[in-house]
Amino acid sequence: MENIIKNETEIKQNKNLWIKKISNFYKNKFALTAAIIILFLYILVIFAPFFAPYSANKNFKDKFFHPPTKIHFWDENGLQTPFIYETEVQEGWAEYNINREKTHSLQFFHQGEEYQIFGLFKSDIHLFGVEANIPIFILGSDNYGRDLFTRILYGGRVSLFIGFFAIFITTFIGLIAGGISGYYGGIIDSIIMRAVEVIMSIPSFYLLLALAAVLPLDISSAFRFFLIVSILAFQGWAGMARVIRGMVLSVKNEDYISAAKAIGAEDKRIIIKHILPATATYVIIRATVAIPGYIIMESGLSFIGLGIQEPSASWGNMLSSAQNITKMSDFPWLLLPGFFIFITVLSYNILGDGLRDAFDPKS
Repeated sequence: MENIIKNETEIKQNKNLWIKKISNFYKNKFALTAAIIILFLYILVIFAPFFAPYSANKNFKDKFFHPPTKIHFWDENGLQTPFIYETEVQEGWAEYNINREKTHSLQFFHQGEEYQIFGLFKSDIHLFGVEANIPIFILGSDNYGRDLFTRILYGGRVSLFIGFFAIFITTFIGLIAGGISGYYGGIIDSIIMRAVEVIMSIPSFYLLLALAAVLPLDISSAFRFFLIVSILAFQGWAGMARVIRGMVLSVKNEDYISAAKAIGAEDKRIIIKHILPATATYVIIRATVAIPGYIIMESGLSFIGLGIQEPSASWGNMLSSAQNITKMSDFPWLLLPGFFIFITVLSYNILGDGLRDAFDPKS
């Protein structure tokens, strides 16, 4: 009876401790704001076909390097429903003239191109559009006349989710390898740790360059995406395994582990149910901090042409169209994918700091 009461008391204390940690996180306004920004970005890219007015590769051949379209609410007659002026191509290169005699209303829940959500639901309703199929570029267009806002949303699907997939694989392998190494020790520990040291000795960026460079150019973007994720995960699990091993070594001789062994619990159950949960705080924080690194790595590879290839979009290969100073000065909106990379990485780093402060058991 005393043991039952003691266990219930410990469970209640652990529950109160987690509630306190979550409460501490909510008190961190910077971390909470960063979490909201990240959540907002993921909602945008997941439902990109709805939020974007066009498909990712729809181009307007006579509208390349079009500046951002201004949305107007007033004219000479006063307040009006949102509208835009039609632009006409001038004789110069990438120069446009605003025709104030031709106005077009901005329509919300506009009927446009058909798309699928999660490959299950078909729809042709977009958040906004313009009557008579007049193009609207709220963030400008690129060198092929494609809407930059649309491309950023679709490109975010690659840039944002590549970190999630890579960290999932890295965490899974790192937990298993580190847990087994730390729990069993001996020859198993030596073999796993020597493999970890070999992998950690390989320069990650040069490995990515070498492996990405030998990939065939005619493979699909989906397969290339899978290969890049595999490369990132292969290089990243070793560091996590080493840290997990150290954490397992520090907890495997605790009294509750000895009690589990005494009642006949199997090693597999002890590792999964008792030891690995003790590393949960570290895993959550490390994942949050590591994802920005994967985003930057993918963006860097795509920027130099070794990652996601055109016509598929990612924030990295979209930045490649602004590689010279002339384009950056004449068409500054081409740098907007870099702004989204900056905001995402900054938000993840702030979120990681907030989670560390709130969930660190030593705080």
